Amino acid sequence: MSTTTEPAAEAAPVKTGPGAHPPPGGRNRGKRETVAVQHMAGWLFSTPFLVLFAVFMALPIVATLAMSFTDFGLRNVTDPFSAEFIGFENYTKLLDDEKFLKALFNTAYFVVVGVPLTVGLGLFVAVLLNNGIDRARTFFRVGFYAPVVTSIVAIAVVWRFVLDPADGLIAGLASEVGLTSPDFLGSEALAMPSLIVMAVWRNLGTVMVLFIAGLQAIPPDVREAARLDGASTWQEFRRITVPLLRPTMLYTTVITTIGYLNVFEEPFVMTQGGPSDSTLTVSLSMYREGFNFFHMGYASAMAYVLFVVIMAITVLQLRLLKDNTK
Repeated sequence: MSTTTEPAAEAAPVKTGPGAHPPPGGRNRGKRETVAVQHMAGWLFSTPFLVLFAVFMALPIVATLAMSFTDFGLRNVTDPFSAEFIGFENYTKLLDDEKFLKALFNTAYFVVVGVPLTVGLGLFVAVLLNNGIDRARTFFRVGFYAPVVTSIVAIAVVWRFVLDPADGLIAGLASEVGLTSPDFLGSEALAMPSLIVMAVWRNLGTVMVLFIAGLQAIPPDVREAARLDGASTWQEFRRITVPLLRPTMLYTTVITTIGYLNVFEEPFVMTQGGPSDSTLTVSLSMYREGFNFFHMGYASAMAYVLFVVIMAITVLQLRLLKDNTK
């Protein structure tokens, strides 16, 4: 019996040239190089923003935090490191500062009254423009949004004319029926409500646009099914529209609250915090301490107290409303 041995199979020749497939290791290496190049390009394109953010945002934030623990004032502008470290003295001083506590109360009043009015009226106008008004819809949308992009100086001129107790628009209408117009901006009881009305009118357009976007994102099939089931307009709004708008409501409420906690322009332009500090807000008080009296360290402490308040209220709103958006 004879045995034969077969020759070993020869290895397949490796193709080379333009049409050859790269080896597996080379393919993975090429992918890694491509990803590295993409990452490098991303960092290069982001560098201008990161530099600007670090110089004009991050650095001032850190410097302000450090400043809040010092007695930094006008004398320390040329030599910032000469400011004396005083620990939490600025923060403890705020607890006994009647003006700051009054400003904190006024800001809370502005937020508690202004935010529900702005969000509620914004939702009402959005529903009307989305469903109830067919003609000149674009005209009304532009009209409601115009105050948002209008200068606060122009708005102040208009509202001072409206609220002027002698020659204003309301005074003229009141005189036609034999009444006397009150001094809205000169009365301690009416000054803050007047600013709230002005702020609601000015910010209504932003809330309206957000709610219109939310309303248009609701599938029309859902509403049609509700109508076929016999739901009334109010039932459709309460049972379908409002639940599906909860994410929009959450976002709108949060950004409106943050904006109103930082309210500055309205009292600064219209009343300068008067009369008798009845419209003095935290931001306006911070501006006075920092740029009128040059108590930079004290003003920085005010800024961080306001920051903590904003963070706490924002987290509370997210926790109370987030579960309802799922």
